[in-house]
Amino acid sequence: MGSLKLEPARSRPDLLAVPVAKALAVWPTEAPIDGDQVMVAPIDAGLADTAAFCAAYDVGLDVSANCVIVAGKRGEAVRYAACIVLATTRADVNGVVRRRLDVRKCSFASMDDAVQMTGMEYGGITPIGLPPDWPILVDSRVVATPHVIIGAGVRHSKIAIAGPALGALPGAEVIEDLARPIA
Repeated sequence: MGSLKLEPARSRPDLLAVPVAKALAVWPTEAPIDGDQVMVAPIDAGLADTAAFCAAYDVGLDVSANCVIVAGKRGEAVRYAACIVLATTRADVNGVVRRRLDVRKCSFASMDDAVQMTGMEYGGITPIGLPPDWPILVDSRVVATPHVIIGAGVRHSKIAIAGPALGALPGAEVIEDLARPIA
């Protein structure tokens, strides 16, 4: 995976946000979510944003996944979810995501809300270790990718994981065309 120096994530909790380390500690060791196969690599925190990271570490946008937190509203109720999409695509927040959450309005969650509710750093949020009642919406392109790079909950590292494992996370739902290709 490019020039990343990967190590087993369970052996490097210093490279993980606390909720991510806790989630990995209880992950099963069988397919498709073999916790022993989740890898982590340190990176320069100043290069955590997708384009800069991919360029600096020779990782293709087609194997780099983003986890975006969305908030949908229906009346006074707010529903949160995570969307996992490849960096070559953008989540269809106002279409597919809004309908899936059954809300009238849907948008990206504010940075403050996303950080406070996940216990992770903005720019490093990952689906591993999210609040258990949140749906994790995974674009089918992510699951079709043998291995992807995604945040580790902090800006100074990235996780390498099998794409199919993201679709098998607790609360995950694989959705065809959750995202649209970037033109």
